Amino acid sequence: MTGPDTPDACCLTALNPRLPSPVQEVLDSRFERRGVRLLLKRDDLIHPELIGNKWRKLAPNLTAAGGRAVVTFGGAYSNHVRATAAAGRLLGVPTVGVVRGEELADRPLNPSLARCAADGMRLHFVDRATYRRKSEPRSLAGILRAADAEDAFVVPEGGSNAEAVRGCRALGTELCDRADVVAVACGTGGTLAGLAAGLAAGQRALGIPVLKGGFLTREVDALQHRAFGGRRGTWHLDDRFHFGGYARVPTELDAFAVDFERRHGLPVERLYVAKVLYGLVALAGEGAFPRGTTVAAVITGRPFP
Repeated sequence: MTGPDTPDACCLTALNPRLPSPVQEVLDSRFERRGVRLLLKRDDLIHPELIGNKWRKLAPNLTAAGGRAVVTFGGAYSNHVRATAAAGRLLGVPTVGVVRGEELADRPLNPSLARCAADGMRLHFVDRATYRRKSEPRSLAGILRAADAEDAFVVPEGGSNAEAVRGCRALGTELCDRADVVAVACGTGGTLAGLAAGLAAGQRALGIPVLKGGFLTREVDALQHRAFGGRRGTWHLDDRFHFGGYARVPTELDAFAVDFERRHGLPVERLYVAKVLYGLVALAGEGAFPRGTTVAAVITGRPFP
């Protein structure tokens, strides 16, 4: 597969990203009664199609691709796969999405995958056992060969690699001296790894994993080592708010999101954003933040129609 001329920084800037993304203070009695300020870092407003951490992760990877086609990985409802497809359409770069679940190949596309296909992404479905081994060199080579994407630039599941982590460092620098604690929902850990590296001394980053399993600490540490040569910034994870795992949105979480939308007029994306906001409300209620603390929540996306 071949691609157009290299998408350089100028080409990406032509997409008119809103950077730095705005910071919005909201008045919420659940924080005010504890003497805590709540800020929202509106990364959902960066670009109408490449929103939030997807822009920050994909932009450096698209530059590194050097004009080659881009292949990436994800589940049937992956925000990252959908963002990669949109980026390919906007920049004229061929994209391939390797989707977990061979059985999906014979079914009608769900709305998320249909959007990917409409954006020109070629979808390649693999069985779940093969998908689990996708990071092993021989398995990856076999997947790329079967997908006719052997010369493509590979972006890992969730978009988290050294390039993405370095791209997300700007998120931290944009919040320097704005908040004491900056919280972000975590899938693969790349955004947290970069965010923490960009914060100033005395600030700390809090990651709220949306998957259960307790594996992200080592992943974030490994990503920082690959991107920066060692651990950077002050960060930690709180694993209590995944609500059973990725894409699990029980009634309690949905009701919380509806209430937050009513209070503040902010559309709350359920898979990531609702969980970080729920976690912050719970932590404030526990007295985890001393009086006078300013907390910022990164709004990484908006609800998919």
